Amino acid sequence: MTNREQSIPIHLLSGFLGSGKTTLLRRLLDYYTAQGKKPAVIMNELGDINLDGQLVSDEVPMAEMLSGCICCTMRGDLGMEISMLINEHQPDVIFIESTGAANPMETLDGVTEAAMYKAIDLRSVITVVDGPELLERSRDGKGRTFKLMQEQIRCATIMLLNKADKLEPDQLVEAQQQLRELNAHAQIIATVRCAIDDWSWLDSAEASSGDANERSSSKTEQVDSRVHDETHTHNEDEQCSVEGCSHEHHHSHTAHHHSHDHVMVVTHYWRNPVDSTAFESLLQNLPSNIYRAKGIVTFTDAPSRFLFQYAYKESDFMRIDPQGDVNDVAVFIGEHFSREWLQKELELLEQAANKE
Repeated sequence: MTNREQSIPIHLLSGFLGSGKTTLLRRLLDYYTAQGKKPAVIMNELGDINLDGQLVSDEVPMAEMLSGCICCTMRGDLGMEISMLINEHQPDVIFIESTGAANPMETLDGVTEAAMYKAIDLRSVITVVDGPELLERSRDGKGRTFKLMQEQIRCATIMLLNKADKLEPDQLVEAQQQLRELNAHAQIIATVRCAIDDWSWLDSAEASSGDANERSSSKTEQVDSRVHDETHTHNEDEQCSVEGCSHEHHHSHTAHHHSHDHVMVVTHYWRNPVDSTAFESLLQNLPSNIYRAKGIVTFTDAPSRFLFQYAYKESDFMRIDPQGDVNDVAVFIGEHFSREWLQKELELLEQAANKE
C-alpha cells in the first residue's frame, strides 16, 4: 500500500429492529450506483440466514456475518470481511448494516482494527430511528431495549427520524427533542421510508488526497473516540449468554459492549406451504415482546414465493424469485417470549395447510 493510495469510505448503518435500515441501504446503493460508483455491503444478522440480502442486487458485492454473537465475531471477522471485499472487488464505498440488536460500538471496534491494515475511512454512523417506537418506549423510560435505542442514538453522526408520517406535528417535535437531548451534535433528518431528497451530506465528508493510511486511521479513531465518550460501557470479564455461544470474554484494556444478550431469536424452516390468511392472522396476534419477524414463505393460495417483513404489528409482503437455493424460513426476534408457544403455532399452520 502506497502512502498516496486513496482510502475507501465506510458508512455504518445502525438502528433498532424494524426501523428501516435495509430500506435506507437500498436507497444508498441506488444513489452511489447512479453516480457510476461501485458499492459493497457487509450484513450482520442474529439468525442463521441473511434474508435482507435477498433485497440487494447480485451486482453488489456482499459479505454476510450470520448467527451473530457479535461480541465473538465482529472484531476479528469484520476486519477480515472488509479486507476480502477490498482485495476481491475494489469497491468505491462499503456499507455495514449491523443487526438492530447491536450497539454500534461493537461494530466500530472491528472497523477500527481493520483500519490498521487497510486504507479505510469511517465517514459516518447513520442511525435510523423509528419515531413512533421511540415515543412509545420513552413513555415507560425503562427496559434494556429502550436503553439500546438510546445508545444507538448517542453513537450517531447522522440520525434519520423515520416513519415521520405516522407522527402528529407535536409528536414529531417531541421525538426531535428527545433525539437532540441524547445527541447534541448529529444532524437530524425526518424521513418517510428513509426517502431523502438531498444526499449531499454523504459527500461532504469526502477527504482530499494525501496520506490515506494516516487519514483513515485518524478519522476512524476520531469517530470511535467520540462514541466511546458517549457510551462509557466497560465489562472486563463477561459470559456471553446468546444461545449457542459459550465463550467467556476477558478484556483488561478494551471496552466491550455486549448489548443483545436479552434478545431471543427463533428460526423456523417451513416444511410445507401455509395459508396466507392464517399466516397474516398469526403475525397480527404475535405478543408485543416479539417485535420483529422476517422470512421467505410459500402460500397454498398464491403462485409465487414471498419475502415478508413484520415490525410492531405491521406486515409487508413482496413477491420474489430468490437467486440460488433459498429455503422457506421465518425468523422471529424479541425479548423473553415463549419459544414453545411460537413453534406450536407455526406447526399448526403447516398441519392445517397440509390437510387441505
